[in-house]
Amino acid sequence: MAGKWVRMVTAQTPTNIAVIKYWGKRDEALILPVNDSISVTLDPAHLCTTTTVAVSPSFDQDRMWLNGKEISLAGGRFQSCLREIRSRACDVEDEEKGIKIAKKEWENLHLHIASYNNFPTAAGLASSAAGFACLVFALAKLMNAKEDQSQLSAIARQGSGSACRSLYGGFVKWIMGNDEDGRDSLAVQLADEKHWDDLVIIIAVVSSRQKETSSTSGMRETVETSLLLKHRAKEIVPKRIVQMEEAIKNRDFASFAQLTCTDSNQFHAVCLDTSPPIFYMNDTSHRIISVVEKWNRSEGVPQVAYTFDAGPNAVMIARDRKAASLLLQRLLFHFPPNADTDLNSYIIGDKSILQDAGIQKKEDVDALPPPSNIKDDIPSHKFRGDVSYFICTRPGRGPVLLSDKSQALLNPETGLPK
Repeated sequence: MAGKWVRMVTAQTPTNIAVIKYWGKRDEALILPVNDSISVTLDPAHLCTTTTVAVSPSFDQDRMWLNGKEISLAGGRFQSCLREIRSRACDVEDEEKGIKIAKKEWENLHLHIASYNNFPTAAGLASSAAGFACLVFALAKLMNAKEDQSQLSAIARQGSGSACRSLYGGFVKWIMGNDEDGRDSLAVQLADEKHWDDLVIIIAVVSSRQKETSSTSGMRETVETSLLLKHRAKEIVPKRIVQMEEAIKNRDFASFAQLTCTDSNQFHAVCLDTSPPIFYMNDTSHRIISVVEKWNRSEGVPQVAYTFDAGPNAVMIARDRKAASLLLQRLLFHFPPNADTDLNSYIIGDKSILQDAGIQKKEDVDALPPPSNIKDDIPSHKFRGDVSYFICTRPGRGPVLLSDKSQALLNPETGLPK
């Protein structure tokens, strides 16, 4: 291990959106949930965390930078993940750099970690899920840990519950488990991202501000005060999990949409049933639900599912590209950009949906006719500026290593941020 060297690994991990929600822990320290949950992994091209981890004998303490700012690693969740991964470290030999690290030496080596989210942190877009999943995945590669993705998911879970679901692409189930030590509370992949590639996802970022009630404190209050949560976890979710697995397997969009919308609404009902009540959605969230519900009813079969995590942002899953382009037309009709907002920054991600919707410039938005399901005698309201921006994306793959050295967030000579 002699000499001055820096060994680095860079990884990219997606975020995920739950379609059957996780809300409530039966064990706060180990982050063990009161029910199973199911999620869709989002395309990392549009929503992801990139993390570089580095080790060097010249580092004198563990340090971390998030989005360019140094943050403390003293928190219990970071320490749990670092402890669990260090205990699984194996011998590492890097012939190219002439580095040898014996298994026992990892205990005395310090780490530098730099992480970057390409979307707002703590705004209800599961940034902590992608962040902890990426941290654990990258450290496992750096330390040559032999655990598979499912075993790594049980470590990521100790950083952020939903992080365990970001260790796979496609459709993922977090099994709540029964063991007191949490070893059987882990994620499994139900289907990969190619299984149902008709789906298109549009996210309305209603607010990118940090939420008033964090998920952690919100869950704790719900577990302590909501009788509805107990009924949900015991009676409702187990049946929904079975039905959702079936809907995903059969690519049955009508069932998928009905379950997704209903479960999102029940999660927010549980938040309202908490004392004091928790409000994650706002008026814009409710208007988006109304737009989707009215359109689905007018078509007779669901075209779009909606789901909201612990925040006001709407995640809408369209059955196919045609439905997605019609959805985008409806959303832009009701929620046009402010006069000083550029269309290019108002719709981000997969912009080809804009072309499908026949929109190339801002004037095309102003010229959109009222959606066909709006009655002529009812004036249609516009809520200009109520949505910050839209992200067009799709189901995506799980974590990957980035071999391109230019994508590393730390300097290969010093191990400090670039």
